Amino acid sequence: MPQLNAIGVVASDMAESIRFYRLLGLDVPETPGEGHVDTVLPNGVRFMLDSEETMRSFIDDWSRKDGNQISLAFECESPAEVDEMYSRVTEAGFEGEKEPWDAFWGQRYALLLDPNGVSINLYAALPAQ
Repeated sequence: MPQLNAIGVVASDMAESIRFYRLLGLDVPETPGEGHVDTVLPNGVRFMLDSEETMRSFIDDWSRKDGNQISLAFECESPAEVDEMYSRVTEAGFEGEKEPWDAFWGQRYALLLDPNGVSINLYAALPAQ
């Protein structure tokens, strides 16, 4: 059976996408002049960024679609880390979609948007009451 082993995001601005994901702690190569960069995450999954030009190199009529097509979720070690990560990214000039809150399902949660409109979920378990 095939196994999901990579996640790819098409970057409208490679330098800003690299900067965003590095703020989240991913060891993405700082090579914005390349059309493709990737890194292997601690869990073994590859994270890839491709430029729009790279996509058009093998799909002639490729274009960015409207709407939210994917979201990525980052588990933080603690509720405080959710708050810290959200602040770090938004203070660096990136868009926060929803500030951290204590969700009814038992997690500290926050939503960001990457430079390409990809929804980024930050979460951590709340302490047991």
